[in-house]
Amino acid sequence: MGSGDQKVAIITGASRGIGAGLVEAYRKRDYRVIANSRTVEESPHPEVVGVAGDIADPRTAERIVDVALARFGRVDTLINNAGVFIPKPFTLYTDDDYALVAAVNMAGFFGITQRVVAQLLAQGGGGHVINVTATLAEEAHTTVPSVLTALTKGGLIAATKSLAIEYACNGIRFNAISPGVVDTPMHTGVDAATIYAGMHPLHRIGTVGDIVHGAFYLEMASFVTGEILHIDGGQSAGH
Repeated sequence: MGSGDQKVAIITGASRGIGAGLVEAYRKRDYRVIANSRTVEESPHPEVVGVAGDIADPRTAERIVDVALARFGRVDTLINNAGVFIPKPFTLYTDDDYALVAAVNMAGFFGITQRVVAQLLAQGGGGHVINVTATLAEEAHTTVPSVLTALTKGGLIAATKSLAIEYACNGIRFNAISPGVVDTPMHTGVDAATIYAGMHPLHRIGTVGDIVHGAFYLEMASFVTGEILHIDGGQSAGH
């Protein structure tokens, strides 16, 4: 693929864990990448551009798309990976907890996705949006009280299906990856395997590589839209 034909991916929540893994994987597959998080650093690779900022702020979303167009001239893929996870019993959540989770998980999704879809339409249609959700949004577990995750990430699952129908005639695909517990810095210093024992059929904590493989399955399956790809303990299954 020549430089003029390279696709451009925007990845949020890109500074560590799943997001950092996705940035590296897309770069290695000859994508140009716009990487966003609050603390993202500039990459040594000329085809990876960091845009620091809070994705919940509409000005950050606007700046991300502006930078993508200024540097690379187009957008092809958006991965909404940024998210906040606060596990607490329902009655212990605070107004600040709710505001933070809703801002990142929902307002962040809304602002960047709306701008990217507008750009994809301006390019003549086509393109791909992947939303990273969570299995806890669909399958609650007694050891992990997480109603704000269910509320917000569950909303992304519904939005994925709705947008897939709305934009099918424009060739814009919307899919979601719904991970279980993934071995990322979120679990540093925690025995996640013990805490979440029994949550997954294979009793195995997932890896960033599992998410990357899921993302590229969806990228290559150009006929697939509205799919919720569950990646749970190393198992992948459509829904």
